[in-house]
Amino acid sequence: MKKIDSLYFLVFFLLGFLNVTAQQNEVVITVDNLSNDIYMLTGQGGNIGIYVGGEKVYMIDDQFERLSPKIKTAISSITSKPIAFLFNTHMHGDHTGGNINFNNKETILIAHDNVRSSLSTKLAEKPELGVEILPEITFSEDITLYDADETIIAFHVHNAHTDGDAMIYFTKNNVLHMGDTYFSGRYPYIDLKSGGSVDGYISAHKKALLLINDDTKIIPGHGRPSSQKELASYTTMLEIIKTNVLKAIKEGKTLEEVQSDKQITSAYDATHGGGFINPEKIRATFYNSLKAGTQD
Repeated sequence: MKKIDSLYFLVFFLLGFLNVTAQQNEVVITVDNLSNDIYMLTGQGGNIGIYVGGEKVYMIDDQFERLSPKIKTAISSITSKPIAFLFNTHMHGDHTGGNINFNNKETILIAHDNVRSSLSTKLAEKPELGVEILPEITFSEDITLYDADETIIAFHVHNAHTDGDAMIYFTKNNVLHMGDTYFSGRYPYIDLKSGGSVDGYISAHKKALLLINDDTKIIPGHGRPSSQKELASYTTMLEIIKTNVLKAIKEGKTLEEVQSDKQITSAYDATHGGGFINPEKIRATFYNSLKAGTQD
């Protein structure tokens, strides 16, 4: 009987290993040229931003650790210049997993204070990850870097997707990387357990809209490159869903009732409900976040 159990375990282990290997091999890193100097890399996880400066490269996010060799190959097809700075837009693993492979002697890792705090907790639980996962430079509100005639501004948006979100704006190239404060073409994932909130998420969008113009190229955390017009429409969608959910809360509806009420998001389900966050999940997220706010 023990031999049979061992055989089953071996079979399941091999199937799992082959499945993970197949998924890894299937990931293709694609490159979009957004401006003279800026590129967006798409693979598995958060979209990566690459700015090729006069002598060095500025990188935003790095997806999963296992994809680092493919990402490095994609970057080498763009430029041979060294990566001097790497920004993390927040702490989730599909944006920071590659830190261990990109954070080295020639690359300085930058993020919001709360990102370092979250990754420090993760490191304490898994010391084998190594200190390379931690940012060497952090900021509370904003930080500005200069590269020849390009000005790079990283600024914090409070309690949006998480408690440590940052957007990075390249003023000359007019490109804004929004991280997971924007999911282009799909409902957003607002991580309430990590300090995210509906009100903070909408406020982050409004802050971005004050900064950009009609010609700005937006790199979302997930999805295709976007524009000011598309971001404005997305913000309107969030505000309408918020209004609908608040109305339901005022009427005394429960979480379960809001989750099952398709009318709340019906205007957007066909266009935005096909991603990781489906219509039922987004209604639950809005309810839980806004309900907590009404009890403050």
